[in-house]
Amino acid sequence: MHFLSAESAINTFGLIGIFAILFLETGLPLIIGLPGDSLLFLAGVAASGTGEKLNVKLSLAPLLIGSVLAAIFGSQLGHWLGKKYGVKLFQNEKSKVFNPRYLAKTKTWVENYGMGKMIFIGRFIPVVRHVVNPVSGLLGFPVKKFIFWNVVSAVVWTQGFIWGGYYLGEKLKGSVDQYILPIVAVIVILSISPIILELYKNYKNKR
Repeated sequence: MHFLSAESAINTFGLIGIFAILFLETGLPLIIGLPGDSLLFLAGVAASGTGEKLNVKLSLAPLLIGSVLAAIFGSQLGHWLGKKYGVKLFQNEKSKVFNPRYLAKTKTWVENYGMGKMIFIGRFIPVVRHVVNPVSGLLGFPVKKFIFWNVVSAVVWTQGFIWGGYYLGEKLKGSVDQYILPIVAVIVILSISPIILELYKNYKNKR
């Protein structure tokens, strides 16, 4: 559930707001509830000049470049914070985000799949997107390797969603509004599906 809708963020703050949200979402793990996936998609729609509910037309080139840079620099900040302060974050057993049990599970995932894959896949999953970067720093993932996976995942994530929204806006023109809500809903469901699957697996294992 987002406390700030993607639509209102774009209409109110434009490009600067989009870049700030992407930076904060990937850089500061304490800020939960920012609309990353849907924000990028609707920004692409706004860049196409369609969508009656989006009352701004964004410039495509600055959007593409600025979004990926914001995601990259935000993630680098998250990695640095994890490396410097990560141990202090994961000490509260009552925390819903930085619980030590989650850190233990994350370490297991890293051992099974590798940190690079975790960084890439985590980019597309809400909540995980907030935590994966500081956790990588906490676990001592080398900076050079992190930069590589950070850049690759940021490019695929931002450009994929933006071009998806832009292409849809260009194709549907005036009728795009009636498709935005269902598509954003699908994006959210697909984004959280890995979390749901993991919870289901844990439930079955406990039984």
